[in-house]
Amino acid sequence: MAMGGAKRAWLAFVNHSLNHVTRALARWGHGPFSIIRTIGRKSGRTFEAPLILARAPGGFVAELTYGPEVNWYRNTLHGGSVVLHRRREYRVVEVGPCSVDQGLRAFGPPASVILKLLRRREFRMLTTDPAPD
Repeated sequence: MAMGGAKRAWLAFVNHSLNHVTRALARWGHGPFSIIRTIGRKSGRTFEAPLILARAPGGFVAELTYGPEVNWYRNTLHGGSVVLHRRREYRVVEVGPCSVDQGLRAFGPPASVILKLLRRREFRMLTTDPAPD
């Protein structure tokens, strides 16, 4: 599915403004942010995207705020992704489905309440090696 112009413009704004701040917070290892490092499908370049992930048995749950068209997700499906969470690296070995109920449970309150109010329904399980503590 193609991404609309307004959505593309919003993602460009987020990428060039907020992402710089949230990446710094994720590297610091405090707060809710993690980084997913991917290799571009076409360019072969390394990219980093800040995300809010929830720990789950065997890995992390990601909520696809902007849908499955975003580059970090598509690059992760292509392979070669690493999650930086609390200053530790975890190699993503599989991306799988995650039900809405499982996703909300993984995030827990108050995040799950906010995600429910925002009607977020796209969650994915990122299985990692090693699994998070």
